[in-house]
Amino acid sequence: MLTGKITEPKGTSIPFVSVYVNTTTQGTSSNIDGQYKLTLPAGNIELLITAVGYEDRKVTVLIKEQTTLDIILAPKIFTLNDVIIKSPTENRANEIIKKVITHRKTYLNEVEAFSCEVYTRGMQQLLNAPKKFFGRDVATILELDSNRQGIIYLSETESKLDFKQRDKVKEVMISSKIAGDDNGFSFNKASDLSVNFYNNILFKDKLCVRGFVSPVADNAFAYYQYKFLGNSEKDGKIISKIQVTPKRKNAPAFSGVIYIVNDSWRISAVNLFVTKENGIELIDTLTVKQQLVEVGQVYVPQSIQFSIAGKIFGFQFSGYVLGVYKNYNIQPKFNKNFFTKEILRIERLSNKKDPFYWEKHRSVPLTIDEKNNYQKKDSISALKTSQKYLDSVDRAKNRFNPMQVLVTPYVHYRSYNKKSVTYDPVATSIFYNTVEGLALKYAATWRQGDEDGRYYTIKPEVRYGFAIDRFNANIQSKYLYDPVRNGTISVGFGSDVVNLNSNQQTNLLQNTINTLVFGKNVAKFYERKFFNVEASREFAPSFELKVSVDYAHRKALTNSNFTNFRNNPHFTSNNPFDPNNETSLLFPKHKALVLSGTLAYTVAQKYITRPDGRFYMESDYPRIEFNYKQGLRGIFGSSVDYNFLSLEIYQKKLHFGMLGKSSILLGAGKFLTSKSLNYPDWKHFRANQSIVFNPDERYFQFLDFYIFNTTQQYFEAHYQHNFGSFILNKIPLLKKLKLEEIIGFAYLSSPEKRNYNEFYFGVKRLSFRIHYGYAYDRDVLIKKGFKFSYGFNL
Repeated sequence: MLTGKITEPKGTSIPFVSVYVNTTTQGTSSNIDGQYKLTLPAGNIELLITAVGYEDRKVTVLIKEQTTLDIILAPKIFTLNDVIIKSPTENRANEIIKKVITHRKTYLNEVEAFSCEVYTRGMQQLLNAPKKFFGRDVATILELDSNRQGIIYLSETESKLDFKQRDKVKEVMISSKIAGDDNGFSFNKASDLSVNFYNNILFKDKLCVRGFVSPVADNAFAYYQYKFLGNSEKDGKIISKIQVTPKRKNAPAFSGVIYIVNDSWRISAVNLFVTKENGIELIDTLTVKQQLVEVGQVYVPQSIQFSIAGKIFGFQFSGYVLGVYKNYNIQPKFNKNFFTKEILRIERLSNKKDPFYWEKHRSVPLTIDEKNNYQKKDSISALKTSQKYLDSVDRAKNRFNPMQVLVTPYVHYRSYNKKSVTYDPVATSIFYNTVEGLALKYAATWRQGDEDGRYYTIKPEVRYGFAIDRFNANIQSKYLYDPVRNGTISVGFGSDVVNLNSNQQTNLLQNTINTLVFGKNVAKFYERKFFNVEASREFAPSFELKVSVDYAHRKALTNSNFTNFRNNPHFTSNNPFDPNNETSLLFPKHKALVLSGTLAYTVAQKYITRPDGRFYMESDYPRIEFNYKQGLRGIFGSSVDYNFLSLEIYQKKLHFGMLGKSSILLGAGKFLTSKSLNYPDWKHFRANQSIVFNPDERYFQFLDFYIFNTTQQYFEAHYQHNFGSFILNKIPLLKKLKLEEIIGFAYLSSPEKRNYNEFYFGVKRLSFRIHYGYAYDRDVLIKKGFKFSYGFNL
């Protein structure tokens, strides 16, 4: 075992220094305090010690059972002596970058495949925090010290990583450790650390919509200015140090330095950062340090470190994720079916490694703070599973807070038994509509978990309308019996008042505001007494099958209350097809037995397999969904008789580089037979009539909720594009607001609404959005106006 510390000549420690056995890829990295550790066989070993900005050192050391070697690295001196100025306008840095760009595509794909071992560590800490958040004591919940500081997440992993060009990755997590959680699995993924600066754009749709332009992208000179800082020699090669700076302060570009190998014009290392001024969201600064190593005739990552810092909602935080790569094989042999859509598999016993294992295999030593955090949290990890400890934590978490109960769900925990009860917030449980008048709707969800990821929930709900003096109650239950294949079964029965449009585009709070403040009762309701069963399961990765049977007694309702805050309300009847007749019923009382089935497939969707389930990554490719519904007449008195088939193709993210990203949906369907059906059986569209709207890009923004639904056939198309500040980022003052430009289009064709289309444009910032739009019916403008939304979406 070889240990030591790496410092500058004045004694300052150097973090994240690569320490490798010379001419091999067996090695490690120093931690943030400059300490390193390396397990080596006994005998004379030649080490190569490298760090960005420092002179390389080769040291021969005699390895014994326990050997200590402290190393001093001198700052690298970059000279300008070999620079010959041919003209006053010549820029040596520009010449070098142009040559790197010329070779960019070659180096982007030159490593066809590789296998290696990767050690990762992630650490997040709070530097300051508010005393309370949503009524809860922050220090108690997050286990902070008296200054509300401390490490809130610390984990490390060892993985075997295999890679092949065209985005094929397979990772097996061999060992996993989280401070204070013997049963948890680390969220670190070696594949998440993969960053290749030969790509034109990096981190797209991760830190911001558009991503950031690489300093060696094809169009880099439109975003960067370069400065030559000098040359140095390494193993007979000349390394040039280039400073990169965004041309515009708010440009989506990096700042820092990159190191280029002359003659071959490769990147050998980077030390770059972006800030919130460059467009990153939620954090203030991201720093990327990457060092590459030559293996054979190619360069591969040797180590990488991401560091973050920021402040949000009063929480000041910092942290890092590092990866150390070793034991490369750049000519691996993979069989035909080696790579699948499973990008990560976590071994069942990976989190059961004892402290002696980690002491031996940990590639990067822990800092003093990290070691103390492990000791503190691991020493009480067994206590944390005891009923006495969990009950004490629950008492703190369950402490009643009136404000929390009013605006957010209140959760009562019984952690030892893996139970919880979630109570709806009061603010959303009181509402008003013209059918029920003032009404109450309240539910509580009881959840029982299991050790292997299975769980079941029971949700009783009651609803009472004062104007109609009607009480409804129902109960829904769900059982997740197969976490790996997401196998669930749900059962529900009771009575409820529900929206005539099954998509329920307006919630009860929005409808209350529309009714009382604007005097418009846009939502229409009916009553149903029901019993339903639903089962869903994946029969193959990314293939989901869901079937359901629903039996209901349906009853149309009429308005009973017309109270509002306006003198001249625009109330209409509860029958959208006869708005001026308050006694008109939309459909007669009837019984309906409906069989439904959905087959969904997400193209090229990748997933992670953990012992407690399968977890899917968001796909960059379309989701295809087939739906079938059949009304079964004559069974249990059912009067409905129809067959309906539809197809929907939806792609949430379609990237266009610096121009942002789009989403698109195409849908079509047809009633194959329609001998007998009532309005709840019609095909309902995702419509909107409210000023406050759902930000989902698959929704129409001006379409009536009810009157243009169909009993025949339809075709719809939706397109939305987010420019990600591409335009506004160039306008003074406005660029400081970090507004993202949105445009959208929607189209519908059916017998009830031929050639209906919408166009809208606007801006968004985080979860808030405003846009202005137009709606046309056969090229005739029928609606226009502003729309507002809140909610996380495109």
